[in-house]
Amino acid sequence: MNNWAARDGLGCTAPLLYAETIERAPGARWPGAMMRGFPLFSMLLALAVAAPASAQSKIGERTAPPEDVLGMLGLGVSDEELDRAVAEAAAFPLGTEKNPVRVGGPDGERAYIARLRCGDGSRPKVGQRGNAGVGAFGTIVDVYPLDCGNSAPGRFALVMDMYHEEHKEKNAPAGFTIDPS
Repeated sequence: MNNWAARDGLGCTAPLLYAETIERAPGARWPGAMMRGFPLFSMLLALAVAAPASAQSKIGERTAPPEDVLGMLGLGVSDEELDRAVAEAAAFPLGTEKNPVRVGGPDGERAYIARLRCGDGSRPKVGQRGNAGVGAFGTIVDVYPLDCGNSAPGRFALVMDMYHEEHKEKNAPAGFTIDPS
């Protein structure tokens, strides 16, 4: 320490003249001493907040099977109930509210629609997906407006149930054909 500066016990340096004129209460710190600890406090706080976030799964990574999630929401059915519901739904046209197309997730919905062909062999124009409530299998279903123009079947509201990962639908709704690939 030189003769023109004074240092308190915390390492704060102040000009000697200034240090002599300030009256401090016993144990009080120099004005800048408190700010020196602020960056460390901020860094520790940021780490404490970020630690739980880094322990979470990555975006898009599965956290629980759809059956578990639906069970937590009070939706879904047991395997036996699903088998019975599928058998009952078979009496209705495929792709309707009473017999939704079963697929695995949003990717399954897109893949199924990509395989559909209108009566003239063209792909249908696909409108914006909407929610159609709880379907025949006890899960939430989506509806896609499809338009084949002047070709059969014309306009069709395709109802799909995306909570059936193990199922790949091989049939097409009436008026459509399906590309088997």
